[in-house]
Amino acid sequence: MNNKIYPCLWFNGNIAEIARFYCSVFNNTKIAAENPLVTMLELSGQKLMLLNGGPHFTINPSISFYVVCETEEDIDRVWKDLSDNGSVMMELDKYPWSAKYGWIQDKYGVNWQLSYGKQQDIGQKFTPVLMFSDDRQGQATEAIHYYTTIFPRANIVGILNYSEEDNEVAGTVKHAQFSLDNYLFMAMDSSLPHGFSFNEAISLVVNCDTQEEIDYYWNKLSAVPEAEQCGWLKDKYGVSWQIVPTILEELMSDPQRSQRVITAFMKMKKFDIEELIKA
Repeated sequence: MNNKIYPCLWFNGNIAEIARFYCSVFNNTKIAAENPLVTMLELSGQKLMLLNGGPHFTINPSISFYVVCETEEDIDRVWKDLSDNGSVMMELDKYPWSAKYGWIQDKYGVNWQLSYGKQQDIGQKFTPVLMFSDDRQGQATEAIHYYTTIFPRANIVGILNYSEEDNEVAGTVKHAQFSLDNYLFMAMDSSLPHGFSFNEAISLVVNCDTQEEIDYYWNKLSAVPEAEQCGWLKDKYGVSWQIVPTILEELMSDPQRSQRVITAFMKMKKFDIEELIKA
């Protein structure tokens, strides 16, 4: 799976250390590319970007990662490794939806939901989970329908709503699955007072082959003009996206051009492929 859409995690200068940590925790994980600004990981064939962005944003649980572990030995080992200086959000235990499940925040602030099961039942090893909380609570259903009208090969797999017995707002989303360009997401609403919501610390990257693609996604998703910078935008639900030309990775990997390319795109809001190639 070489996903066109993939998450980006924002850190403060220590992505080399973090990349090595995740490679030690998860099987079938490797460093695919790296430079001082970005490290690209492949986790079971799925892309994950680590960004040295500085101290401006901090990761919170509004976007977590659901991880399917196919053996009890694997889930126990991954839980143990992620627990090192981490924080338990939900204990590893038996729950109605899983024979073994736990929610852990690792020492770098990233949240993982581990579940014992079969990967074929989900379709992905790692799945981003969007939690609509605080001022975004109750917006999950609307957001799912919105996103699936924008992307190709999109599908709403299913939406399960809270009932009156759930001690939540009945009718809002208890659990949902949807895919964008064949990449699976999960979503939920939570009415608990968490004190956090979506921010730039976890963004969703969309690789685009053409300027027309960049223009299309930018026009469809951008809803906060003041958040537009260097290919980043924020949608009307507060989720951050990076609309990025596929050729950028090639340009950045060229040591003769990379600094000029960075200088060029630092002046941009929406990426201009022609200008990047000229740099």
